Amino acid sequence: MHYLLQNPERVLSLTIDHIQISAAAVMASVAIGVPIGIVLTRLRFLQGIVLGIAGVLYTIPALALFAMLIPFFGLGFKPTMVALILYSQLAIIRNTVSGIETINPSIIEAATGMGMSGMQLLFLVQIPLGLPVVMAGIRMITVMAIGVATIASYIGAGGLGDLIFEGIFTFDTGKIIAGALPICLLALLSDRILVKVQRRLEQWREDFHIGTQSKES
Repeated sequence: MHYLLQNPERVLSLTIDHIQISAAAVMASVAIGVPIGIVLTRLRFLQGIVLGIAGVLYTIPALALFAMLIPFFGLGFKPTMVALILYSQLAIIRNTVSGIETINPSIIEAATGMGMSGMQLLFLVQIPLGLPVVMAGIRMITVMAIGVATIASYIGAGGLGDLIFEGIFTFDTGKIIAGALPICLLALLSDRILVKVQRRLEQWREDFHIGTQSKES
């Protein structure tokens, strides 16, 4: 703890860098994965192929993936972002598909009966009601991004992994703790916040379902 107390500014700066890397990767992953998941609910014959490819990418060890990306993107931020996005696609795509396809059919029938077009049905019913399941995927990739971003420090991405690797190379336990402790807190805090958001969305989805049933009766 002595390093953390003696160098709070550096630890804070690296923590901010770590948050920026993780947050950027999560937002980019959602922006890519959710549309792919939506397309797969329309083109179901592609689900097995796309999810299979995403599953293979997810099983590649982080350092091996970084090594494969370095010749194309160099060191630092770019290969880290690409790797985190690739790792995240399985959870985001799968949860988007699941969130949309598990909506109660009676809700879809009611919306269709009201004269909603396909796009209206998607943006006003399916996506809002599928958000709780998508949030579960976002929780998974957020914690994953925080962890993998630590390893990415090895290829010059920055963040709290710098302290951990410095501590390992110099046998300085103070640096290791100063890097590891904020990472653990970030992961726990992020998951806690996203759990609350997910629960609110689930409650809203349940209220919407009850309201739809009341109107039908």
